[in-house]
Amino acid sequence: MSDKKTFLKWLFIDPDHLDKNGDILWEKKASVFGGIDVIGQYHFAIKQQRASFDVKAYENAKNSKKILNWIIPEMGVCSGGHINIFRFVMMLQKAGFQNKIYILEPQALHSDEECRVFLKKNYVLDIDEVEVHVDIKQMGFAHATIATAWNTAYYLRDFNNTVSKFYFVQDFEPLFFPVGSDYAFAENTYKFGFRGLTAGDWLKNKLHDEYGMQTNSFLFSYDNELYQAGKKRDAVPRIFFYARPVTARRDFELGLLALNEITKRNSDVEVVFAGWDVSNYRIPFKHQNLGSVALDKLADLYAQCDMCLVISGTNLSLLPLEVMASNSVPVCTTGANSEWLVNDENAVMVDTDPNAIADKVCYYFEHLDELAVIREKGLKFARATSWEAEGEKVRRAIEEGINEDEKNISIRR
Repeated sequence: MSDKKTFLKWLFIDPDHLDKNGDILWEKKASVFGGIDVIGQYHFAIKQQRASFDVKAYENAKNSKKILNWIIPEMGVCSGGHINIFRFVMMLQKAGFQNKIYILEPQALHSDEECRVFLKKNYVLDIDEVEVHVDIKQMGFAHATIATAWNTAYYLRDFNNTVSKFYFVQDFEPLFFPVGSDYAFAENTYKFGFRGLTAGDWLKNKLHDEYGMQTNSFLFSYDNELYQAGKKRDAVPRIFFYARPVTARRDFELGLLALNEITKRNSDVEVVFAGWDVSNYRIPFKHQNLGSVALDKLADLYAQCDMCLVISGTNLSLLPLEVMASNSVPVCTTGANSEWLVNDENAVMVDTDPNAIADKVCYYFEHLDELAVIREKGLKFARATSWEAEGEKVRRAIEEGINEDEKNISIRR
């Protein structure tokens, strides 16, 4: 029996091979395959020669559109990080670049055509204009090659058939892991000498100051076709919680404790959970468990809530700005990872303490006039943002990086 068939049989016959979140318990897999293959799993950390600089390809491309290679991890349906990557791919395509997407080690997508069909169905991406490949070994010369996650950075480290190397950084990914090997492998990618394109100024400053990276940042905006300012249709005090118990950095436990205290103090408050199915959790107060919500339903959902609890232990997501644009008020934790975008003017800022969160939220439920001022300022702030303006920042950073690196091409001949 093949390794793949053996693994599938092992996985599906015994549900004890999965944890409570549906993740594979790899330590139980060892007996099937004769041991956990640490060396194979982490082979990427050892340097390999992927591709040397192709001078002829560079010369041939001098009078054509500048080529951008994007190395991305395999995506699920409507992944937030991938939505943002593809948003910039399309803006750069419109700006005159030729974009080529390469999926790193895909498991579910087996051909370029299958990948194109998947992307067309689940993402806003003009696949007639953008090349898509599932075999990264096909990746050829580009004026710039862009890593988009820590594991893709290792492939770029060893790929030299490019004028410039960029790193599209949306979060500080070492914090996705406990301190250990994975943390170190993720952190090491900031030492590879890439040019950083960061989501916000917290990452821009952190990667520059702590790792010496040359960084440019882009700020956030929102999809103004999806997120329109709505109006609350009732007087029920209601709070939304972006609940992701499977994503530690979204502080599910902190939020749940705070909400429990809020509802103890004010039994009229209704809580709406969305982002993940929380039916397996003991929740003693009245609530709605909406699980995953379609993108075109989110704006109205936010608008029906007085406040939206969207806390994060790492970099902000797009949610706070989307909440503002929908005419609600985000509740966000303080810290440099948040305050590059949100503040007391456009959001309710709270400490990472459930008691403090409850104090602040309950205060604003009792002072709706003050909350209305924040809501109005937040909506105005959101409407002043523009993805086109942020796309122009990224275009300019890439152009300048390529132009600067081309001065050293003679050294690589």
